[in-house]
Amino acid sequence: MIERAAGRGNVLQNSAHWRLVMSQRKKICINTGGGDAPGLNAVIEAVTMAAYNRGWEVYGIKSGYTGLLNTEEIIHLTPDKVDGIASIGGTILGSTNKGNPFMMPVCNVAGECEQRDLSDKVLANFRRLGFDALVAVGGDGSLDIAHRFAAKGMPVIGVPKTIDNDIGGTVISFGFDTAVSIATEAIDRLHSTARSHDRVMVVEVMGRNAGFIAINSGISGNADVILIPEIPFDINNVCEKLMENELRGHKYAIVVVAEGAVPMGGDVITKRDPELGRQHVILGGMAEHVAKEISLRTGKDTRSMVLGHLQRGGSPTTFDRLLSLRFGAAAVRAIEEGKFDMMVALRSPEIVLVPLEEALSIQKRVLINSDTVLTGRDLGICFGD
Repeated sequence: MIERAAGRGNVLQNSAHWRLVMSQRKKICINTGGGDAPGLNAVIEAVTMAAYNRGWEVYGIKSGYTGLLNTEEIIHLTPDKVDGIASIGGTILGSTNKGNPFMMPVCNVAGECEQRDLSDKVLANFRRLGFDALVAVGGDGSLDIAHRFAAKGMPVIGVPKTIDNDIGGTVISFGFDTAVSIATEAIDRLHSTARSHDRVMVVEVMGRNAGFIAINSGISGNADVILIPEIPFDINNVCEKLMENELRGHKYAIVVVAEGAVPMGGDVITKRDPELGRQHVILGGMAEHVAKEISLRTGKDTRSMVLGHLQRGGSPTTFDRLLSLRFGAAAVRAIEEGKFDMMVALRSPEIVLVPLEEALSIQKRVLINSDTVLTGRDLGICFGD
């Protein structure tokens, strides 16, 4: 009798718990915006599973905010649809860096385009579909859009994503560790061919206006020279370093160049993207420029190589995979607690919530007196200054 009573009590307790869960059932959505990064699918999986285990519904918004303008671009996410995607690169929801609803290009039949603010339509569709919250996964551009929607009344939680690692408020963003690992492996491979031909190999890595990928992969890959945006370089100093190596019998060299590296008294090298308009420029070309200057000034056989989007592709590292899963689960907990206009962030060893406004207020860059830079100098690496 006692066992039956205890069992019945558990049934009633579980039933009451289930009624409470159902009364708090939520319908949330998630999108991924900006450049792709390894770990996006892991966030999607974590959000879906954490929500599902709370009895909630989850929907994926395709191509950034496009799915909230064209609601046919919305998919119902269930455990079977996200099973095992944490190890897969890219994003099953698609991404775009051209879909800012506050400045959306709209073209007529004549091909004439103008930018319009369609944010009210996005918000109206969000409410019409009955969503309780949006998990916005992206870099500073996507998170800025999320913050603007929060100001319009949309419950938003941000998840920091960028291989550049330049988002404020978090020690690291997912995608960065994978990009550095890929760049380091490439540098390791270039050592053998450079050594075989007594050649200088100049490798360009991504990072925009931050040198995190360059300095981390360069030091780990035993580079001779590392050029980053935070330390303007003098090409004469670079060439002097290479010739000193030559005198010591080190006839080949590896030079790692961040795409946003800046020569003293000069500027970054950019190219325009005609699809994104006259005002949009893309960093790139500094490695080729540096290689030409080294060849002219030293006579060394010098080649340049741009790693480009290789750094964004493939499966996330264990670190990025776990961080992405932690971020996704933390985002769902934040929704459960009713905390919005916030961003999940890593402040080792904890995942915390940071106001989006605070995270967006400062673009993180390499500190020139940081331990990492000092380590590079102690190892004899030249930064061109």
